[in-house]
Amino acid sequence: MKKHLLAIFTLTAIILTSCQKDEDNPFLITATQVGKLKKDIKINQLDSLYHEDSLVKETSSPMQLRASNEIKVFEKGGDALLILEPAVEFDTTSTIGYIRVLDPRFKTKAGLNTASTFKDIVENYKISRIENTISSAVVFLDEINAYITIDKKELPTSLRYDTDTKIRSSQIPDDAKFKYFMIYWD
Repeated sequence: MKKHLLAIFTLTAIILTSCQKDEDNPFLITATQVGKLKKDIKINQLDSLYHEDSLVKETSSPMQLRASNEIKVFEKGGDALLILEPAVEFDTTSTIGYIRVLDPRFKTKAGLNTASTFKDIVENYKISRIENTISSAVVFLDEINAYITIDKKELPTSLRYDTDTKIRSSQIPDDAKFKYFMIYWD
């Protein structure tokens, strides 16, 4: 009986420890988390969350055609980590709507990061849909609230200049690199 209780206690401790490690991982990407950022964090909480890093809020100039709403997160050493956009423009009480992942240390549990290839997506995730735009193929991974943009230069020539053709995953080369790795939260 004592052996069974010890085994159950040990197993429970291992499970709790592994869950805690995931939550504390400063570079983990899940459907509701990107490193320190959680889905319910508000823009006005970013300064305290990133007190050891630098936040740069883009401001608009008269020369820009559209107002900028981006917040760039830089590591203490100056390396860019993330670009954030609020769900509601110019509202500091808004939560985050979009996150552009810049640093390859940010990765999913399956290891997907900015340095990954299309093969990594196919082997680890269910592709929800692929959209054909003027210059990119946009691959949606709804299970982690992400979309990956692949430059059409990575695609076969027959798909590069056509926005009407439906792009299938079998048409994207395994070694196609990511142009953008984006997380979106509603």
